[in-house]
Amino acid sequence: MPRTLFDKIWEFHCVGQRADGRDLIYIDRHVLHELHAHHAFAQLRKQGRDVHRPDLTFAVQDHTVATKPGRDDDSNPSGAAFIKAMRDGCRQYGIRLFDIDDPDQGISHVVAPELGIVLPGATHAVPDSHASTVGGVGALAFGCGTSELAHILVTQVMALKRPKRMRVRLDGHLGAHVNAKDVALRLIANLGVSGARGYAVEYGGAAIAAMPIEQRMTLCNLNIEMGGRSGFVAPDDATFAWIEGRPFAPHGALWDRALGYWRTLVTDADAVFDREVTLDCAALEPQITWGTDPSQVVGISDRVPDAATVEPSRRAAAESAFAYMDLAPGTPLLGLPVGRVFIGSCTNSRLPDLQVAAAVVRGRRVADGVVAMVVPGSSTVKREAEAAGLDRVFRDAGFFWGESACSMCAGSNGDRGQPGERVVSTTNRNFENRQGLKVRTHLASPATAAASAIAGRIADVRQLLAGAA
Repeated sequence: MPRTLFDKIWEFHCVGQRADGRDLIYIDRHVLHELHAHHAFAQLRKQGRDVHRPDLTFAVQDHTVATKPGRDDDSNPSGAAFIKAMRDGCRQYGIRLFDIDDPDQGISHVVAPELGIVLPGATHAVPDSHASTVGGVGALAFGCGTSELAHILVTQVMALKRPKRMRVRLDGHLGAHVNAKDVALRLIANLGVSGARGYAVEYGGAAIAAMPIEQRMTLCNLNIEMGGRSGFVAPDDATFAWIEGRPFAPHGALWDRALGYWRTLVTDADAVFDREVTLDCAALEPQITWGTDPSQVVGISDRVPDAATVEPSRRAAAESAFAYMDLAPGTPLLGLPVGRVFIGSCTNSRLPDLQVAAAVVRGRRVADGVVAMVVPGSSTVKREAEAAGLDRVFRDAGFFWGESACSMCAGSNGDRGQPGERVVSTTNRNFENRQGLKVRTHLASPATAAASAIAGRIADVRQLLAGAA
């Protein structure tokens, strides 16, 4: 019987079924972060249990660590207790920790694929909703809660209801200055924040085949914002080339064996999905959110919608968003003044993201009155960017260049906007108060964010660069 790639990975890792109908899925490797891990460690201590496979368990300090140069445990006082608890728990249970001074420190969803911790066809769990980011390398990843995390630490399995299967086909080729962030925002706009609820989503098509691996991760990162349980891209030769040689990836004869298996990780030709969605990417322009959830999106040249044109099920949310964002229906977003720009997070903080932004910024200056920040997704990304001179490009333009951390994504390390401030951000969520009390967030790509920092207003990067030419 023809099977989807999801079926193949799920069935290979299913080791049993609970009486409540949930499957027990073996988790190959998992990554903890300091904001939630200490709760799981406390449960283990209370129950007198150990971590079953510390060799398959990794930990990072990312959510609460400061981004300022020369940081230490106390640079963000509100995060110091989390950092210490993570360090103590990892020491007690023998878990490899990428601490704040580790050369491989970084955001979990950046570090795991970057080091080869997560691999094609593998299962992966993180106590964070954006776990499926690593689906960009062909893994099946799940976010988990604290109790689930404790269960995984003790048993190496996760109890899950089997999701339905969705295929999203991305046809056509992306235009200049349009990338995976724009594709993801358009998909969420079309499907809504619950359009993929209960599904594992496989992304494919011509646009996907042409995407660098880092952009595939951006796409999978935003899968959760349309309700998807997990999201992934079938691995291909580009994936294998990207993974080869990474520290925790197989080497030598093991690499050859792994590669032979990975090449079987495709959906069979006649496999059936529960739902299929198609997006024509050829005419897509840069996208940006106008409201307070990631489905409230327009093309950069469009206007805020009129409430009457919003479908009834989304109308109340739109009315609330108009008020919070201080926007009237029909307002053009282009030219709207901004006070802050943030480039970073697990969505858009990898080296290619920074290269795109630096290409826009080079030789220009951040507009007066705008606070502009770039925070690399890992210490490795930061070193690579500095070796390429990108830090100088950003600093010369007036950007803050930070140490690796989650930073302004949720503001849990103290990096926040000011009340009433309008922010263009490369992060994944624009909820009310997400980036600070009463902060108004517009989600966009690194190119759009960089252009907006230079203009001091929401800007179309295509127009900015065409004007320079």
